[in-house]
Amino acid sequence: MDELAELFEAERGRLRGLAYRMLGSAAEADDAVQEAWLRLTRAGSVDNLAAWLTTVVSRVCLDVLRSRKARREEPFEVVPEPVAHTDPAGEVELADSVGRALLVVLDALGPAERIAFVLHDLFAVPFDRIAPVLDRTPVAAKKLASRARHRVRGTSPLPPADLARHRRVVDAFLTAARGGDLATLLEVLAPDVVRRADAAALPAGAALEVRGARAVAEETQVFGKRARFAEAALIDGSIGVVVAPRGRLSLVLTVVVEGDRVAAYEVIADPARLASLHIAVDHSNR
Repeated sequence: MDELAELFEAERGRLRGLAYRMLGSAAEADDAVQEAWLRLTRAGSVDNLAAWLTTVVSRVCLDVLRSRKARREEPFEVVPEPVAHTDPAGEVELADSVGRALLVVLDALGPAERIAFVLHDLFAVPFDRIAPVLDRTPVAAKKLASRARHRVRGTSPLPPADLARHRRVVDAFLTAARGGDLATLLEVLAPDVVRRADAAALPAGAALEVRGARAVAEETQVFGKRARFAEAALIDGSIGVVVAPRGRLSLVLTVVVEGDRVAAYEVIADPARLASLHIAVDHSNR
């Protein structure tokens, strides 16, 4: 048993990373890995431990995702997650390492699509090994991964050079917001910039619209705490921002860039509006 435990511990980090990408919850990922260990102790030795554990964890995660769907969980609702197995700061770091935009997009996929994409595109598992996990043929598993890949990557009508420029402006805006850097915010915001927001995104009584670089910059400094959980993403084909504590979407910023400055941005928090957006991972800076 000691030898088996040692072999399992050597796989734990990889399995946790796999499960976290499938579930988007560190606590649930740890539970899935623990379940794999319990099943291994009952199974004893296996021929290919790494492959066997990957299959078991994937099946456990698939069951969890299907259960979520059956309960009709709202994908855009910020739901506090149990932290029995992890501290909040640790989960923040985990979300940062994976990428918040990717976690948001994965959360919008169907269970089978998510499993197929994570296994193949992120962990290089061949389709003939993915197929039994999903109870599909390899061809069907390949189609699921392809459909998920299209949603994850997204497309933009902007030329690549313009998309990359917009990304640089948005990144500069986020960096300044995180640091509460008023001087840099004034540089990146257009003089007549406009900030609009859903009422749900603002404190009671706050203005739904603010105009002018200084007024917007001063307000954006308050956004600094949320900016820690923010990342650039493709929003309906344009560069915008997702705010996703622990990888769960809470806000979206749609951003209008003119030249090298932010001309306007809107903070979207209404669940119906969030659900109508097409969010994808931006690869313009990669």
